[in-house]
Amino acid sequence: MRAAQIQEYGGPEVLKIVETETPRPGPGQVSVDVAYTGVNFADLKARGEGYRVPSLPFVPGLEVSGRVREVGAGVEGLAVGQEVAALTAGGAYAEVAVADAVTVFPLPEGVDLRTAATLPTVLPTAYALIHAVGRLQPGETLLVQGAAGGIGTVVGQLARATGAGAVYGVVSSAAKAEFARGYGYDEVFVGEFETPVRAATAGRGVDLALDPVGGDTLRAGLASLATYGRLVSFGNASSAEPWQVGQPELYSGALSVSGFSILTLAKTDPAALRALTERAFATVVDGTVSLPVTAEFGLSEAAEAHRVMGARTSRGKLLLRVGGNLATG
Repeated sequence: MRAAQIQEYGGPEVLKIVETETPRPGPGQVSVDVAYTGVNFADLKARGEGYRVPSLPFVPGLEVSGRVREVGAGVEGLAVGQEVAALTAGGAYAEVAVADAVTVFPLPEGVDLRTAATLPTVLPTAYALIHAVGRLQPGETLLVQGAAGGIGTVVGQLARATGAGAVYGVVSSAAKAEFARGYGYDEVFVGEFETPVRAATAGRGVDLALDPVGGDTLRAGLASLATYGRLVSFGNASSAEPWQVGQPELYSGALSVSGFSILTLAKTDPAALRALTERAFATVVDGTVSLPVTAEFGLSEAAEAHRVMGARTSRGKLLLRVGGNLATG
């Protein structure tokens, strides 16, 4: 089978299309003939710095849609040929991917394979940030980093459906700000945000801040919270040193900090992940959320997809089209 593989760490050019052995599922796993693969910033960190890479060579990719190819021993509720979306531990930039059955989800009614590839990481993460971890309440205010990205566009819609008082976003360009405003944001700040947030909230700050960046951005988010405010860290896109927060930062405003990683949850409590994902998928079925796919690349164009995402000019969700007729069927 074909796969986009890295044999060394570096820029997009280290992604090479290779012919490799087709993987087979072990007990409790299934293999999937891949139609589409979602591109995530974690894939760029894997390629560039070895994030969650056990060894080289390595095929990146965390989410796919397609049809079940083979079912491993002990798997129930999934059948060969069934259309599914799956969260993987890697290996998704390929014509066939393997996933634990607990992270493989039959497609909800009315969801096609193209849309399904946007769901496994983005939608449960966004749902957890608003509901399970962030616990946003009606009338509360929200600040979101990366408001024009895949997670950001979903978070804005979920927050609006929850009855948020005001939803503020942060992006890196005016074009991204205009895009984000179409997905539930009341106001979107470009670049520096701490002072504008205080001005927009009459000095109060926001009740909940969501941060995938880390470093100085996380600290500025913490400083933008209202009394009793919460911050949820769900990434470290800046590759900054691990942050620390303690009594001096938290006591003055009675603040709290928590974290979320969908990949870690998949390992530590897959049953909780499955319940979360099923609730999240329901928001697409009922029309609460739509996921904008703004660019689609062939598998052989994986390096170009990484260049586009790495340039920080992309908006919404990027996909790799892998399965030819399977992808369009």
